[in-house]
Amino acid sequence: MNAIVTFFQTGGPFMYPIAIVLVIGLALAIERWVFLSSAKRSNRKTFDRMLPMLRKKDYSTVVELARSSGAPIGRIVAAGLARMQQTPRREEIEYAMEEGVMEAVPRLEKRTSYLATLANIATLLGLLGTIMGLIAAFTAVANAAPAEKATLLSQSISVAMNTTAFGLIAAIPLLLVHAMLVEKTTEIVDSLEMAGTKCLNIISNATGSNSRTRSGE
Repeated sequence: MNAIVTFFQTGGPFMYPIAIVLVIGLALAIERWVFLSSAKRSNRKTFDRMLPMLRKKDYSTVVELARSSGAPIGRIVAAGLARMQQTPRREEIEYAMEEGVMEAVPRLEKRTSYLATLANIATLLGLLGTIMGLIAAFTAVANAAPAEKATLLSQSISVAMNTTAFGLIAAIPLLLVHAMLVEKTTEIVDSLEMAGTKCLNIISNATGSNSRTRSGE
């Protein structure tokens, strides 16, 4: 712990903005992870409840469930059912459900890209701190006694490099978390498309059966 405190204190003033960037990035990563995990569970739960209702053609209950759950899959299926009331054509229902997926994606991807930006900012702040430290070091060496120049220069460079090290320490985990969140978001979007297709097939089969029944009558 003492080594960490000493490392931070000797790094200069640029250590503080890097620390702020790291804290903001970690808070954002936790918020996104919790949101995506909650969305994944909500989608699975809502889909499992919707499926038997769709097979029973209990569409009014499906719409009520979609409104109460707030899950993206609920809104997607509700959009398809609303379009089905206007036209039984599969293409039109599919377009409506695709619009629902497109509306859900921005909510899932929201603020995730900021993590990569924060990682780049932390790296650049580290480099800037090192450059400013080196400038100060060479300025101090120019006015130092010849016998002290080598020692003073090596100490100053060591301190200046601390900001680059800390910038990388902040950037690497942020980039890793960003990649994990992107993967998690892609997984949720793929599951939405798969669940939407499954629901579309059930709805289309139901409308096709109704159409054939009316034709037979």
